[in-house]
Amino acid sequence: MMRLRRDMHLGVLFGLALLTYASNVSGDAAAICRKQTPPALKQLKDVMSRGRFVSYEPTSLQIVDGHATRASEASIADDLTVLRKRFDGLITYGALHGAERIPDVAAKMGFRAVIVGVWDISNTEEIANAVAAWRRHPDVVVGISLGNEIVFGKRGTFESILRVFETVRAQAKGVLLTTSEPFHLFDDSDAAATLAQIDFMLVNVHPVFQPWFAHAPTENAAQFVVNVVDRLAQIYCGPILVKETGEPTAPAAAGYSQSRQAEFYRMLRDVFASTPMRAFAYFAAFDAPWRVDDSHPVPGYHPEEAHWGLYDDGRKPKAVVATIPEL
Repeated sequence: MMRLRRDMHLGVLFGLALLTYASNVSGDAAAICRKQTPPALKQLKDVMSRGRFVSYEPTSLQIVDGHATRASEASIADDLTVLRKRFDGLITYGALHGAERIPDVAAKMGFRAVIVGVWDISNTEEIANAVAAWRRHPDVVVGISLGNEIVFGKRGTFESILRVFETVRAQAKGVLLTTSEPFHLFDDSDAAATLAQIDFMLVNVHPVFQPWFAHAPTENAAQFVVNVVDRLAQIYCGPILVKETGEPTAPAAAGYSQSRQAEFYRMLRDVFASTPMRAFAYFAAFDAPWRVDDSHPVPGYHPEEAHWGLYDDGRKPKAVVATIPEL
């Protein structure tokens, strides 16, 4: 369900003391945001500023050769028991194969906000599952994310996303709607109409896929995330939640390690203060070895895709977990 993403933006410039990137949109343009927003926005902002989000897929949900296993509520509960001490917000990736029950388990365990992901925006059953989860738990399901990297993965366009927005907003007028893409696609004139309709921005910002990353110190990677969000705030005036950022912990041959992951998040917390308008989610909750063979828009073999978790696929904590304060 999660796929590999590479935010390779040719406008990115690297310097020893400053990271920034050139924009496809004039810096003089007025920031865009939806003028009317549902009451759930207050709850989202509260968890952004005083809580902590993590991007999550059930450990028991795997997709191999196009066939998905089904996540049980018991397994989801085991996952969320591990996460709950440090996180009170969840961002999911799909609403099929048992993942549609995540909000039910989260509500029982005291999570304060769930953003339900819809992977396939053409799947009416998945959309119906997401809307049904909001109807069951309107006090917990604050948002629905219609698509993860739909445009980047060439599975749709911003226009096709907007058509789904119209349908879902008519069905679920009290829930926040958004979509997620790599940052550079939001900073493009084609995204303007979408920015005017989303209730908050859910964006992927991955320093590890920038051409300078391998030779840069960790503090530059953390500052890069801040600089990207600063730029996005110039074009979008609503809340900005970074859905994906982080570092995988393997393979070691590529320079990845648990200590480097922990250092990245420590530095990111130092330079990226959570507010009602800006926050980042930890990516991701658990390792998923099956993702190495999953389909994704970037050709080639990508072993790092298996190792983004704060915990391994057996729910064992990595070094970074000890550095994240309990809520």
